[in-house]
Amino acid sequence: MRPDVEHKQHAPRIVRCVVVTVSDTRTEATDTGGRAVADLLTAAGHVVHGRALVKDDASQVRAVIETQLDDAEVDVVITTGGTGITSRDTTYEAIDALLEKRLDGFGELFRMLSYEQVGAAAMMSRATAGLARGHIVIALPGSEAAVRLAMEKLVLPELGHMVQQARK
Repeated sequence: MRPDVEHKQHAPRIVRCVVVTVSDTRTEATDTGGRAVADLLTAAGHVVHGRALVKDDASQVRAVIETQLDDAEVDVVITTGGTGITSRDTTYEAIDALLEKRLDGFGELFRMLSYEQVGAAAMMSRATAGLARGHIVIALPGSEAAVRLAMEKLVLPELGHMVQQARK
């Protein structure tokens, strides 16, 4: 049996996640990216333990994520928004400062897949993922299309496996 298949057999089938939307303009009603993450997680059988909406300010983003990392009921924190290159995009900096291990391949694969849809503009995404305090942390762009791409092609196929490895 291939090692990756064997690992996945022992991975949790249900993962507890928190979804954090980072935006200066989105509201609960207009948060299509965060809603898509939550809906896709639920449809895949995972638990959305909570959702939050925070302004695109590095210190506020970091504080919200740190609160989730302190919660023993949370396995994964997924953010949407703030991963671009404008002066207000601070999610990457907030998360990068917390990561103890980075999953560089996540961002690389996301940009490769995104390139197929949006062309060279994909290079401006700073989507990232890694491990912080035994939790998986994933930062996705805010657009619903980008969120769906990342969730369907990268996150959901490996979420239980990532959590299993993070717990070791």
